[in-house]
Amino acid sequence: MADPASQRVLLTGGSSGVGFEAAKVLSAQGHQLTIVCRNPATADQTRSLLPDSVHTLICDLADLAAVATICSQLVDRGTALDALVLNAGLQYAGASEAQFSVQGIELTFAVNQLAHQLMAMRLLPLLRKAASPRVVITASEVHNPSSGAGKVGKPADLGDLEGLRAGAGFAMVNGSPGFDGNKAYKDSKLCNVLMARELNRQLEGALPVIAWSPGLVITRNSGGFFRYNKRSNPLGMGAFAFVARDLLRITESPENAGRLLAQLVCDPKIAPGFNYFTNKVVSFGGHRLEPTDTSAEGADLQKARELWQLSEQLISLT
Repeated sequence: MADPASQRVLLTGGSSGVGFEAAKVLSAQGHQLTIVCRNPATADQTRSLLPDSVHTLICDLADLAAVATICSQLVDRGTALDALVLNAGLQYAGASEAQFSVQGIELTFAVNQLAHQLMAMRLLPLLRKAASPRVVITASEVHNPSSGAGKVGKPADLGDLEGLRAGAGFAMVNGSPGFDGNKAYKDSKLCNVLMARELNRQLEGALPVIAWSPGLVITRNSGGFFRYNKRSNPLGMGAFAFVARDLLRITESPENAGRLLAQLVCDPKIAPGFNYFTNKVVSFGGHRLEPTDTSAEGADLQKARELWQLSEQLISLT
């Protein structure tokens, strides 16, 4: 018989980085964990590093049709879901040319936002079957132009969502010309915060909807999110990682960030409704997870509703 304290958790982005570290913690605690992996090779490698009880689903989040398929399979299976953890993230920092999904959607937005909104929309019936369900979304402080990282380069700004209003093929959500990979990532994290706001509104605060920032996570081997940058400027990113991690000590380790994500998945003290937490630097090399205000744009409920509706229209075209 399953442990009554065991949570049934579906996790995206669990094959590497923060998500993988969270998966290690959650599986060690005896939770029933399913990880969404991009391809069979990634799934095999992930399972080989985790307990046999961990399950995987094959799905490329850049393909909305594939996301819809696994959601239908899960709903047909009918197993209740205690936690939906939308953690996967894609960043093409430094890129000046957009890449597009099979549906013609800029990849950063397609993976970080649309795939996760589609999962939230389709898997709500499974969450409603659980006694105390929750949704956890990995956002970032870069969504906030007043934060330290948010001030570097062009700030997050969705404008009037002009890109989305134009339909598939847009490079930037606000419709600005050209492509800026750094800003596209910031914008996607702002979208994640707004998605959490709108999901909470639709659910009328019935369950915890948690968005959070893990802080600046850089690993010594892969560079975390910055692995995408190595193709264009390995020396520059290596220097940045050395200064941020080894000199300023403002970075967080994947292991610590993973433990925090696992904590957010299971902490019974988190109240129903919208919650936003930041893993703040509080001392030289030290961090603390705290409830935090989002940016002003991240608190715009009307924009949150419009973003959801326009995203839903793009999803419906698949």
